[in-house]
Amino acid sequence: MTIRTGVYPGTFDPITLGHMDIIRRGAKLVDRLVIGVTTNPSKNPMFTLDERMAMVRRETAGIDGDIRVVSFDSLLMDFAEREGANMIVRGLRAVADFEYEYQMAGMNQQLNSRIETVFLMADVSLQPIASRLVKEIAMFGGDIAKFVPPAVRDEVAARVDKIGRKGS
Repeated sequence: MTIRTGVYPGTFDPITLGHMDIIRRGAKLVDRLVIGVTTNPSKNPMFTLDERMAMVRRETAGIDGDIRVVSFDSLLMDFAEREGANMIVRGLRAVADFEYEYQMAGMNQQLNSRIETVFLMADVSLQPIASRLVKEIAMFGGDIAKFVPPAVRDEVAARVDKIGRKGS
């Protein structure tokens, strides 16, 4: 029997309730879900790779299923191949996401046609959430409790206190 393995890639800086929704739902579609935490220097991360890995592991610990959290710094399709994946799981929030993700799925298909990309629509209540916006709201002193798990809210607040708020 072949194990269905999916990869859900992202920077998770920080992990949001939208990410958690996709992880919970994605885990039901596969036998093993590998959450690939990647580096993307152009996104100017608030948290280090190790901090983000620890966050994701902690927040996903109670989710049913075989879930692994792995870092990678390579082409997604090379990482997915190494993990034995047959599926890339991606979350969609809006039409703008679809255009970008559609292009990426097409490029990834050209790189490795054995791995399918599956899109999951975020829950309607979670669609506006983006890590970038969560960080921006926090940097200006706004309440991010509706967007991230409680422990993540505390970590973001501590980091903002350390680096300093904007507009103060």
